Amino acid sequence: MKKTILATLVMSGALCGLAHADAPSMKAGLWESKVIKHVVDGKDMAATTAEMMAKYQQAMAKMPPEQRAAMQAHMPVAAGSPGTARLCISPAMAANHGALAESHSHCPPASLTTIGNKTTFTFNCTHDGRTTVGTGERIMTGDTISGHVNMKVTDSQGTHNMEMESQMRYLGADCQGIKPIDQALK
Repeated sequence: MKKTILATLVMSGALCGLAHADAPSMKAGLWESKVIKHVVDGKDMAATTAEMMAKYQQAMAKMPPEQRAAMQAHMPVAAGSPGTARLCISPAMAANHGALAESHSHCPPASLTTIGNKTTFTFNCTHDGRTTVGTGERIMTGDTISGHVNMKVTDSQGTHNMEMESQMRYLGADCQGIKPIDQALK
């Protein structure tokens, strides 16, 4: 469950953050990410994702403070307001417009086109026996980034079509103890 939540939130944040050198700058610091739409094989996963997040938050709340702190120290996201997660973008990631460095990314974009504040991209990658092919776009307006991704994932369990829509909102320079994504993935 934790891996699914983490993967969904990090993916939505990372895909929203994809950019090109001509795109508006992304700020380092704390961002709140919200998955607006998550459809897998035609099935709306919003309720399932919200239920998993609620269970995760309940489990974290029941942990002793030291155990909760240990769990949070290894997570690059933290629960925010209902339906959201908070993630930290390091200065290095911000300088790269929110994209993970090649050493941390298993699926770098194959192509990027930026016109004004809108970036469109495609990707096609294979990692650990899983192939992911897709397209997307992200629009950056001030301290908000909106993104939309369509992808096809093929692995040992078959082929699945996924559509995601997400939004990120900048909350400030202080990451409030959340490890930056690129550092947490080391």
